[in-house]
Amino acid sequence: MTKHPPIKRDKALHGLSKDHHQGLLLCFKIRHGIKLGVDGERINKYCKWFWQTYLKLHFSIEEEFVFPVLGRDDALVKQVLEEHKHLEELFHRQQSDYDYLRKIEHDLEAHIRFEERVLFNKIQDIATEQELDTIAKNHAGESSCAVWEDEFWR
Repeated sequence: MTKHPPIKRDKALHGLSKDHHQGLLLCFKIRHGIKLGVDGERINKYCKWFWQTYLKLHFSIEEEFVFPVLGRDDALVKQVLEEHKHLEELFHRQQSDYDYLRKIEHDLEAHIRFEERVLFNKIQDIATEQELDTIAKNHAGESSCAVWEDEFWR
């Protein structure tokens, strides 16, 4: 596995990066649940809850307050908007098999890594102080997940 140096993240994007960490934890939980042989329905129930409770709002904040820094015509923004649409469609499917869950895990992790390593770096390089302030003010959400009673990943 390739080690990536730590990214110096602008303070205005810290909350969104913490959200990304929670998304990566979801990916870990999916992988670990599959490794443990947990019934896909249990894993999928958590995925659906995570989408509705956290990821849907996170995408909305990014689309409304972060991506406009680059503009809708920017190639990176077009890419992540397509990925958001794809991930939303994945989370809405009525499937619970391991192949489906692995697809969510793989695609969500790739998306988060791209945003953190490429998109957010470009945004923080060109955003004005006012734009960064707007991003910070509009991400007031909690960045740690609530307790889920069925901890299938343990």
